[in-house]
Amino acid sequence: METNAIELRAVSRRYGTGDGGVTALDHVSLAFPAGTFTAVMGPSGSGKSTLLQCAAGLDRPTSGSVTVGGTELTGLSATRLTLLRRERIGFVFQAFNLLPSLTAEQNVALPLRLAGRRVPKARIREALQQVGLGDRAGHRPTELSGGQQQRVALARALVTRPEVLFGDEPTGALDSRTSRAVLALLRGMVDREGRTIIMVTHDPVAASYADRVVFLVDGSLNGELTGASADDIATRMTGLEAVPC
Repeated sequence: METNAIELRAVSRRYGTGDGGVTALDHVSLAFPAGTFTAVMGPSGSGKSTLLQCAAGLDRPTSGSVTVGGTELTGLSATRLTLLRRERIGFVFQAFNLLPSLTAEQNVALPLRLAGRRVPKARIREALQQVGLGDRAGHRPTELSGGQQQRVALARALVTRPEVLFGDEPTGALDSRTSRAVLALLRGMVDREGRTIIMVTHDPVAASYADRVVFLVDGSLNGELTGASADDIATRMTGLEAVPC
């Protein structure tokens, strides 16, 4: 029986009130099955990042519900929500957000240290090995390429062994060759380890690595593609961006 890692039910998110208010998400219902790779796309301002933030528990919906691995987020206190994110969710962003004074190994260990947990060196090395940087543990960010820094950020997200990994334009700052290497790494984590990945992207090539691509327009779902090529995704995006407001 297929289980959902994340489920959104009639989720809306409105910022501000009255005539000046903006509806970023409008009654979105969407499930992300465990062990799958989903890309989220749409024109600028379509609600992609808001969807990711609500699904990850970084932002609370104005209405509707979000469930992570069977746990309903709506009624959780801020403390319990923080603990859930720390223990079950990983994040990778376009900005690597590495601390320049720390080595790769120390950056990867940071989430465990912040959680007050013991930091087994073998686990840190395993996370770096997993992203192909086992021999760069002692290097600081300035001694690493952009692609290597993003892989350190990925190792940092994986060290807590999250159920779901969220990516917000994780390859947006990388050149095409390095981007493909990181995307192949993410794809392999789904295929070999059964991880669940949800990635916001504007890049059809990046989205083609996913099992399915979900499209948003003006805060609402606008269909999806499964197993699509970069060309098919680009054509679909061109059509969405051509639709008048």
